[in-house]
Amino acid sequence: MRILHIIATADPRSGGPIEGIIRSSKALEKFGHFREVATLDHPDDPWVRDFPLRIFPLGSVPMEERRRRDRLPWIHYGFAPKLVPWLRRYAPDYDIVIVNGLWNYSSTGASRVLPGLSVPYFVFTHGMLDPWFRKEYPIKTAFKQLSWWFNEGPLLRNANGVLFTCEEERLLARNAFWPYRVREFVVGYGTSDVAGSPHIQVAAFRDGLPALGSRKFLLFLSRIHPKKGCDLLIDAFAKIASSAPDLDLVIAGPGHSDWVNRLKQQADSAGVADRIHWPGMLEGDQKWGGFHGCEAFVLPSHQENFGIVVAEALACAKPVLITDKVNIWREIKEDGAGLIAADDQAGVLSLLQGYLSLSLEERQSMAGNARETFLRRFNVEQSVVTLLDVFHKGISDGRP
Repeated sequence: MRILHIIATADPRSGGPIEGIIRSSKALEKFGHFREVATLDHPDDPWVRDFPLRIFPLGSVPMEERRRRDRLPWIHYGFAPKLVPWLRRYAPDYDIVIVNGLWNYSSTGASRVLPGLSVPYFVFTHGMLDPWFRKEYPIKTAFKQLSWWFNEGPLLRNANGVLFTCEEERLLARNAFWPYRVREFVVGYGTSDVAGSPHIQVAAFRDGLPALGSRKFLLFLSRIHPKKGCDLLIDAFAKIASSAPDLDLVIAGPGHSDWVNRLKQQADSAGVADRIHWPGMLEGDQKWGGFHGCEAFVLPSHQENFGIVVAEALACAKPVLITDKVNIWREIKEDGAGLIAADDQAGVLSLLQGYLSLSLEERQSMAGNARETFLRRFNVEQSVVTLLDVFHKGISDGRP
């Protein structure tokens, strides 16, 4: 099959959806299926040139100009006048189309075209119907309801299937907006197994972060965004720092400079600035070296659809310390692959205290469980098989 993915951006800093597309493409190729990607990126955006799949960047505003003018609604929304005519011309050439994400012009453009074509299409919501957003951003939610009536609602209603990464996400999405009429499929999600030499990767990570030296560390690796709970993590680390003098914290990932600076000021005020390290976005050997080198992985999110970084940590046999707002927390708890707590100050503190209280044998057992959980639940090979089964069912059943 020839599969087209429609997504707002191929920028690797945007998070899990584009990473998942890249990682699972090799597994799909083994079954004789190939992916191509249409985005709202500009052709001159730096990540377009080296993107590993065939890509059609249909945006008209370069990256630097988008950043300068991001407060303009049509720029922030990603309006790309080339998208709709391109889809009308080329979408029928594909066997399947997948829309990734909501609430930007990629889903709006898709809603203008795909319901009227005969090509089967599916929508991957990637957690964007989670009720956390309604609670946290009530004004935006009112505008989203309007958009739902005219754009996202018809797009999902007429799709061959709406895809969710886990059962928790599917249940949370129900009746997020009115009217809610979708054909639901839980397809799982995953990442490819880690490759390369852990020794070389750890050395690359530590070489890039000389202030850490050879000290032990906990790792946060994700977008640095208010919903990720980094402020709670810094507060919790400050409270346990004196009882774990040989342990540092690494907070890695891209983030808006204003929020990152606020977090650094928080660390300084708490007296732990010299024990928290900020390497920025990690890629390649440095990224995998961070996973291999850490004692445990921490993701204290207020909302997390799946968390592909959690699967990556599990692949490296690292215990994961997560909140019950990371939608795969039930699987982690059932398998004994990490610790779970509420997404508040007491909860995040209990994650760190709980891990530090484990014996060496208990930590080693949890690490073994983490690796087994990855192989059984989150290996991309298995998620691709499930995805292909859903394609066949959704196509054979036809449109609603």
